Amino acid sequence: MNHKLYLYSKEKEIIMALQAELKWIHRELDKVKDPTFIEAIKNMLKYNKKVSSEGISIEQYNKEIDASISQIESGQTYTHQQMGERIKQWGKQ
Repeated sequence: MNHKLYLYSKEKEIIMALQAELKWIHRELDKVKDPTFIEAIKNMLKYNKKVSSEGISIEQYNKEIDASISQIESGQTYTHQQMGERIKQWGKQ
């Protein structure tokens, strides 16, 4: 019984800490005036939502790795500079 009580207490502690963190984040976001920073936060939240809803199997993961290796071997890559330009466009979508 003590073990279950300990787990409940730890879970409650984690939830309370998370709530405190979220409150702090809300307060800090209310102070932000930089539109570029706001856009970056928005994109991170959108990405997180997309990723958390898209679990893939190990087979799919390996298939995507194989496809990436094929692209690299065939020269379908970007330079560092080209990738920098592509990243700048992400915030505009």
